[in-house]
Amino acid sequence: MKLFSCALAALLAVLAGASQAAPPFEDSIAQRTLACTACHGSQGRAGPDGYYPRLAGKPAQYLYHQLLNFRDGRRHYDLMTRLVDPLSEDYLLEIARYFSSLDVPYPPPSSAPADPAALRSGEALALRGDPQRRLPACVQCHGQTLMGMLPATPGLLGLPRDYLSAQLGAWKTQQRRAHAPDCMARITQQLSLAELNAVATWLAAQPVPAHTRAAAAPTAPLPLECGSATRAGQ
Repeated sequence: MKLFSCALAALLAVLAGASQAAPPFEDSIAQRTLACTACHGSQGRAGPDGYYPRLAGKPAQYLYHQLLNFRDGRRHYDLMTRLVDPLSEDYLLEIARYFSSLDVPYPPPSSAPADPAALRSGEALALRGDPQRRLPACVQCHGQTLMGMLPATPGLLGLPRDYLSAQLGAWKTQQRRAHAPDCMARITQQLSLAELNAVATWLAAQPVPAHTRAAAAPTAPLPLECGSATRAGQ
């Protein structure tokens, strides 16, 4: 009986010690978004494989509307759809605002070799567009530094070439859509696959500027009417 009492006392002591050693549960948005950073990298800096994009510092309205697009079928990735489907719109907006608030370093630009002619073509389309085809330049909507424009246009620098190329291709094949009028769909339909690849290659090779935040909302009308911009302003 004495041996049993000693064993029981030892067991209780171990359990008490384990209970005291257990860290308290952290009920914070940073803790709750660890499911996101498992793919999108620590603090939403981007995944290591080139396909999971950066979330940190993107305009909150852009991130919020992309979560809604996954939920509503305008973007297609089953894992994302299953993650956001049970969440309320208020909670999705909280997630978007959290990642938007993060200010963490960007990775260096891509150092992969690229065809000089493709780089020149990508630069021309990104900075000057193609007036003959009435194609606006990327800088007209994504800001002069290409780091985005408030309230809901994302930055294009600091993203992997594979991700940029995949998203432009998805717009062109209508695997990715936005609210009508879908300005990105219209633009990509007018570009060849080679031109889309050239733009993605040039963007991925550019350094991120010192000021990484999105530019203020434009005072002049955008070159194309975009349904996503209208929704963001509501």
